[in-house]
Order: sequence, then C-alpha cells, then structure tokens
Amino acid sequence: MRVTSLILAIVGLAEGPPRDQHPAPALQKLGTVRFVTSCAPSTRIEFNRAVALLHSFAFGPAIGGFNAVLRLDPRCTMAYWGLALSAWGNPFAAGVKPAAQIRRGLDLVERAREPAAPTDRERRYLAAVTLLYENVEALDQRTRLLAYRDAMAELTVREPSDTEAAIFHALAMGIAADPADKSYASQLAAGATLERLFAALPDHPGLAHYIIHVYDVPPLAGRALVAAHRYAAIAPTVSHALHMPSHTFTRVGDWQQSIEANVASARAARQEGATAEELHSADYRAYAYLQTCQDRAAERLVSGLPAVERRFDPNAVGSAAPPAAGYFALAAIPARYALERGAWGDAAHLPVHQSPVPFADAVTLFARALGAARIRDTASGRAALLALERVRDQLVERKEGYWSQQVEIQRRAGSAWLLSAAGRKEAALAEMRAAAELEDATEKNAITTGPLAPARELLGEMLLVFHEPSAALSEFEGTLQHEPNRFRALAGAARAAEEAGNGVAARKYYRQLLAVCAHADRPGRRELADARRRLGRRPETGRSPDPRSVPGGRP
Repeated sequence: MRVTSLILAIVGLAEGPPRDQHPAPALQKLGTVRFVTSCAPSTRIEFNRAVALLHSFAFGPAIGGFNAVLRLDPRCTMAYWGLALSAWGNPFAAGVKPAAQIRRGLDLVERAREPAAPTDRERRYLAAVTLLYENVEALDQRTRLLAYRDAMAELTVREPSDTEAAIFHALAMGIAADPADKSYASQLAAGATLERLFAALPDHPGLAHYIIHVYDVPPLAGRALVAAHRYAAIAPTVSHALHMPSHTFTRVGDWQQSIEANVASARAARQEGATAEELHSADYRAYAYLQTCQDRAAERLVSGLPAVERRFDPNAVGSAAPPAAGYFALAAIPARYALERGAWGDAAHLPVHQSPVPFADAVTLFARALGAARIRDTASGRAALLALERVRDQLVERKEGYWSQQVEIQRRAGSAWLLSAAGRKEAALAEMRAAAELEDATEKNAITTGPLAPARELLGEMLLVFHEPSAALSEFEGTLQHEPNRFRALAGAARAAEEAGNGVAARKYYRQLLAVCAHADRPGRRELADARRRLGRRPETGRSPDPRSVPGGRP
C-alpha cells in the first residue's frame, strides 16, 4: 500500500470500505475523524489527524499537526482554533489554569482574527474557544467554561449536521458538570449524545474517550464499559487512550484489567516522553495492585519513582496528564502503599516533598496525619493537621474551590482520628461523619483514582474501634456502593459482620475478599489469612481443604 493510502486509512479521510466491511485494525492508529473546513484541500489529511490527536488529549502532537496545517495554508484560521483548544489542556483536570497558559491561548485566538474565518460555522467555533481565554480578570474559570459550553450548544443548533460540533458540545457539558449535582443531569445529557453518535461512528476516538470521562462517577460507570473495551483498539498508539479504560475499570472494581491497561499505557508514555502521563498511569496501577494485595508489585512502583521523577519535566507540553497529575502521583503512590496496607508508622513518617501543587502536597500530609493518629503520635498528627490547614487556606486564596474542599475533607478526617486516639469518642465520630458528608457531596476528579482513604470507610474503621460493628458494617457497605471491590472496605465489612453476629454477611464478604485477591502475594496480608481461616481454606491455595484431611471431616 502506498504511504498516502496508509495515511488516509489512519485518519479516516478516504471514502472507506462498504458499510459491511471495516478497515484492517493495524491501520486504525488514531481512529476515524472527518472534520470539514474551508482550508486548502492540501490540509485535509493533516487537519483530521490533528483533530484525532486532540480528541485523545495528545496535545503536543496535535499542536504539531495544526502548525503543519498552517505551513500548508497560512490562512487556515481553524488551525488556530485547534491550537487554542489544545493549549487549554486536559479539561477534566480540576484546577485553575496558570496565567502563562491563559496568555498562550489568548495569543492564539488573537492571531485567528486575521484573516477572519470565511464561514459563519468557523467563526462560531473560534468565538466559542475565545470565551475560555477572554475576560479572565472579570470572569472566573467556571463562568468562562459555562459560556464556552453554551456557545457550543448554539453552534449545534445552527449546524445540526455537524457531528464534530455535537461531540465538542457534549465534551463541554461533561467538563462543566457540577460535582455537587447528584442527579448527574449534565453527564447523562452528554452521554446520551455521545452514545448515539458512537453507535454510528464506532471508530471515533473522541466518542469512546468522552463517554469514559462523562461516566467516570460511581452510579454511571457501568454505562462506559463498551467504550472502555473499545478505546485502546481505536487509538492503540496513544498512551492516554491505553490508560483511559482503567478509569472505568477502577470505578467498577475490575482491578486486573486496570493493571493491564496501565502497563500498556506506561510503556507507550515512556516512548512518547510523556512522563506526567506515565506517573498518572502508575498511580492507577499502584491503586489496583494494592486492592488485590499484589503488594510486592506496588512496592516496585514505589522504588522506581525516583528514576521516573528524574525524567519528569513539568514544563513539557504534550500529554493528557498535566504537570499537576505528575506531582499528585509522586505523592499519592507512596501514601497509598502505606495506608492501604495499614502501615501506620510508615505513613506517619512519609517525607514531605514540597511541590508547586499544594493539593499534591496535601496527600502526604493527610497520610502523615492518619498514620500518626493510628500510632498515637499526637504531636506529629497535630503538626500534619496544621500543615493541611495552611494548604487549604492557600488553595482558598488561589480560588481553587474544588481542591480546597478536598483538603478540608482530609483535615477533618485526620482531626477525627486524633480525637479518637485521645479517647474522645463522640467528638471523633461527629468529626468523621462531617468529613463523610462533605465527601458525599462532591466527586473525585479525573486526576486521581478516588479519595486516598474514603471517609465512610474511615468512619467504619473508627466504629469498629469503638465496638459498634453493626453501624460499622453499614458504613463499609456504603463505601462499597461507591468504591466496589475496595480491599479495606471488604475486609472491614467482613470483620464488622462477624462481630455483629451476622455470619451470612461475614462469609459473603470473606469470599468476595479472596476472589478479589486471587493474584495476591503469598502468604499475603493478615486479612487474607483471616478470611481463609474463617472459610476453612488452605493458606497456600485459598481453596477449600479436602474434608478427609480435616479431623472429623467426611469423605
């Protein structure tokens, strides 16, 4: 096949095969995108390729593609639209965009005005993206995002046959969703559009990608499974496309598929030089290892972090994971490794590496606070809480509403456990319940797998400490509704049910714990040994023993 034909197959510009046939999978490197512009015909291949990369949040290569379009046609104003949208970066990463990033985007939309776009449709695309960058002094970021969403909605009304406009409008609805809205109205509306289009365009990278994102909340995650199983095959050369299915696998508790997705993503990210993306995928991978008690594999990730960190350039442009995701992962992976295993002393003494990202630093401080409280190191716990307060106040000052709330949840949880260590039961439980209610009122961000330690799970563990197993069981079961197959929630539920005298529920959770940990290290954690003993299974296999080998057993 000639090179030209190969490129056409990759970006979907050719007329394509008959409807009952499909292109060879080897040719589907980026997926199929058809974005009509008034630019010179010579730009068509490169423009579609750049948009396909943009849909997979491969921002660096997309920027290169749109610049290549401008070399072919300097008057192609839609290339500036693509550059400006690429400059915004990952729209699902919560946080206020830095001033330098805003200046870059504003410069691009200014350059797009000369020459003016030749069609009304293209002028509307450019006007919409401009809303993200203009009037920063007068309008906060959320207000500008809502204005962008509404402008894209108007574009879809005026251009009802423009599939790409519909896709970008659905994306805008997803990113503008209020994390406090538990009706998920915005996500459901966006998902309905994306699913309808995905049925007709099963090789479109943006459709698979955005379905995963808009349904990346516990009650909706199951709706994304089809897209999660397809996306990596649509864009198999893009590290983010390989990673994104693990968002859905994490939400539904399918840990082994999450591990496999992130192994592939990390390999691709290293080839791309996308270290923030590599770190982000490592965070998801570490979380999955720890839920399945593959602790040695998680330890290897922790040990390998210094080498990855040396390659991490926070000024690099290109990957879906922003620099903040890299800093977050560097803090979260060691913290997870300590907390998930109940290594409280290790958690209490985690080194704090100050970064430009306060909410990443808060992860370490939260782990230190919990660890210190569990080992009754009151002085260290109080110091960690004071540091969390300073981070929270710093985020408030920066108008980082989402992250300041997350840090406040962490501060309250840490405070609750310090009160518990002091024997102040009622105050501890009240503070822990307040943290849980705050957490219930928000959602996790795409930058993380979820709360470092879910507040309701922590409440359940505290209730066990205070010998209230029935109430603890309720909290663990509530956690599992949002975080299915979480190890500590399953182990806690089994113990709580047993202490409450509910043998049926205890056996159910012990069996589920062993099933989730089928690939666990041997002999593994104490909780697994307890589960095997309660169920009468051999420690070395996890299987039921031959009854003839048990005294009094029947053949």
